Amino acid sequence: MTTFVDRVELHIAAGNGGHGCASVHREKFKPLGGPDGGNGGRGGDVILTVDQSVTTLLDYHHSPHRKATNGKPGEGGNRAGKDGQDLILPVPDGTVVLDKAGNVLADLVGHGTSYVAAQGGRGGLGNAALASARRKAPGFALLGEPGDLGDIVLELKTVADVALVGYPSAGKSSLISVLSAAKPKIADYPFTTLVPNLGVVTAGSTVYTIADVPGLIPGASQGRGLGLEFLRHVERCSVLVHVLDTATLESERDPVSDLDVIEEELKQYGGLGDRPRIVVLNKIDVPDGKDLAEMVRPDLEARGYRVFEVSAVAHLGLRELTFALGDLVAKARAARPKEEATRIVIRPKAVDDAGFTVTQEDDGLFRVRGEKPERWVRQTDFNNDEAVGYLADRLNRLGVEAQLMKAGARAGDGVAIGPEDNAVVFDWEPSMMSGAEMLGRRGEDHRFEEQRPAVQRRRDREAERDESLREYGDFDPFE
Repeated sequence: MTTFVDRVELHIAAGNGGHGCASVHREKFKPLGGPDGGNGGRGGDVILTVDQSVTTLLDYHHSPHRKATNGKPGEGGNRAGKDGQDLILPVPDGTVVLDKAGNVLADLVGHGTSYVAAQGGRGGLGNAALASARRKAPGFALLGEPGDLGDIVLELKTVADVALVGYPSAGKSSLISVLSAAKPKIADYPFTTLVPNLGVVTAGSTVYTIADVPGLIPGASQGRGLGLEFLRHVERCSVLVHVLDTATLESERDPVSDLDVIEEELKQYGGLGDRPRIVVLNKIDVPDGKDLAEMVRPDLEARGYRVFEVSAVAHLGLRELTFALGDLVAKARAARPKEEATRIVIRPKAVDDAGFTVTQEDDGLFRVRGEKPERWVRQTDFNNDEAVGYLADRLNRLGVEAQLMKAGARAGDGVAIGPEDNAVVFDWEPSMMSGAEMLGRRGEDHRFEEQRPAVQRRRDREAERDESLREYGDFDPFE
């Protein structure tokens, strides 16, 4: 049964925003007390957060579909809808977030580091928020926006100070088991280790982590064997340790050629040329292994490698190796640039930036693209004439109509707002309000023009009095 997963494809969906409410306040003797529709709630975000207690992506391998909750719709009485709850997804330290094309979206290193993978949709405004001096009682509200959705890829790159690399059965698992408290599976056949193993080593005042990377073979950088499945776990390590088998039973292999093969694979993978290397000649407890180690050691030292002869079984040479690795790790940590707090960069848009573009496509269709017009279209209820008229007014104020005329659009031409796969298409009529011009001022509820019976009777009496006064000309009966 799979217990370690370091790469998954995740299908995520943020919550949709709640719709705004179109409501009119009513009470006794005041049936039309003004708009009181509340705003819709915001949809929940999908957030990836580093959690040190999580070491694998296994949970997302079994359930790759994750969705945040939607915002609640607004209600009458100026009651706003409840915001959707954010979905927090814990991931291991060292998780890289990529899109389907392989582009890196975020590199999550350090406990608590988070990334908003999908943003929830904003809630729609209720008619109370849309009211103004000119639009006293809107008979419509804005719809909530849909949340982001899509597919992302999570890749785990082990965060360790030292990486043990080498051929299968070179003794890497045995070595990490005696250097630390890790208990990896150990057997006398290749590819015993199928997942990276981590251990913690103490060398004086230095405490560091060591990773046992599954065995590499020729062609690993191109995917042969375990290949790229685990080469990425070497990327974050500060020190590389070549574990060479001095007691191999394969006649065509020897420690020097093994080292050359692994170095070539690391070179082909790229990005590891600056890491300090240490060579460990393992299995010197075997008589032939000790003799072979003494033979190849001068050649390796002539290449500039620091060489240690050890035996994981007999516990020979381990203390010297432990402190040598501790010194290299301490130097690597001291050489790292000091971490600074994340800086928030604000890039305001130009004041004359309308935020949209108008282009004519080959088939003659004019396409409008921009954050504002596309958002306004998503928030419009096209079954409501007032809402459509309100959209037309907003687009006109933004300058969309002027840009269409400048681009050569004529009455009856097709205009699309949004991307090709999700656009609103209509026949453009200059200076027309999409049928809402018959409503008078946009968003005005004509019910407010109707007076209460008492007010109407008073006005009728005042009109009769004015009419009788006009019959007497300039005569004032009170003089």
